[in-house]
Amino acid sequence: MLKPSLISLPLPLPSLRPRFLPSPRAEMSSSGAETTSSSPSISPLPENRVVVGCGAVSVDYLATVASFPKPDDKIRSVSMKVEGGGNTGNALTCAARLGLKPKIISKVANDASGRNILAELEADGVDTSHMVVSEQGISSFTYVIVDNQTKTRTCINTPGYPPMVPEELSQTSLFSALDDASLVYFDVRLHETALVVAEEASRRKIPILVDAERKREGLDDLLNLASYVVCSEKFPQAWTSAQSTPSALVSLLLRLPNIKFVIITLGEKGCIMFERSIIDASEKEETDVESLLESLKQRVDGNVTTPTCISSKSDLRISADGIGAVSGRLLIGTAEVIPPSELIDTTGAGDAFIGAVLYSLCAGFPPEKMLPFASQVAAAGCRALGARSGLPWRSDPRLAQFWL
Repeated sequence: MLKPSLISLPLPLPSLRPRFLPSPRAEMSSSGAETTSSSPSISPLPENRVVVGCGAVSVDYLATVASFPKPDDKIRSVSMKVEGGGNTGNALTCAARLGLKPKIISKVANDASGRNILAELEADGVDTSHMVVSEQGISSFTYVIVDNQTKTRTCINTPGYPPMVPEELSQTSLFSALDDASLVYFDVRLHETALVVAEEASRRKIPILVDAERKREGLDDLLNLASYVVCSEKFPQAWTSAQSTPSALVSLLLRLPNIKFVIITLGEKGCIMFERSIIDASEKEETDVESLLESLKQRVDGNVTTPTCISSKSDLRISADGIGAVSGRLLIGTAEVIPPSELIDTTGAGDAFIGAVLYSLCAGFPPEKMLPFASQVAAAGCRALGARSGLPWRSDPRLAQFWL
């Protein structure tokens, strides 16, 4: 880890620093409830809206370029923006805009970046009272290069220093954060602190969602306590060593018997979900997972541009050759087809998806509703530069169909 004295820090550009203007969301009453929740066009908010997230927050320095530079090139940016980032910060911002009441556990330094991180989260309705603020060190920041030609982004992160340790989160703050929580989310950063939070959440029987982006230190401990997993396309095979993604899903659920579902996000290709059945289907004839997934793909209507969900029958006995079988069902979620002229930046799309999944779990959405909803929210975020600028509010007309 580099010490602060050895790091050349980026100075916030005055004209590009986040401006904390009044939000376009619905007005909040003194109790914190949206005044629009009783509107006939929007369904009531979930009864228990408190979620807790533990993980990364940062400042993102985003630069859009015509095409990614070659080695030793000097190029100009097309546009630039500075705003909050970090997986947990992004996902909880999304959840707050949808109507949840998130609390965040993380750490920043008492520097300009740290103060901006806190202010931006608070402006979006995220409770930062359980954050640790260090008088020494630096807050995390990330350079993000957005390639206009390929519509991809490259992230270069500098972690905050000194890193958060469990001793910095008091028992009083931990207990207060988990009070009334219906769900706890981890992005597997700050793994030692995350495990302390997860163990207490598990003791209280609060469901846990883990974002398994890739193998990280402390991930296995969190997965063993998890109820839900959302992961990247490459993770299941990397973690299980299975020969294919469908087989890896079966392996993953066999190795983690407490998991209720796993969702693999596939970007523009949508997502795949394996939901474990509460009914034991061990007496049923086994269905090969590879063949089952292929049959679901054949049912996708390529002419539909909005997110959809296709499900297998429930309570199947789904097997992978040489691995075993799990009782459950397989689902495919399609992504919105975004016109090229509207696709700006995919930074934070996975975080937006998770934010919508957090809302869906609190609201009791079935998977057939949750997957299209999460895909719609993620697609909205891709229409603006940065992870948060395009995140939709609950009142966004693009979400109206999900409130009926």
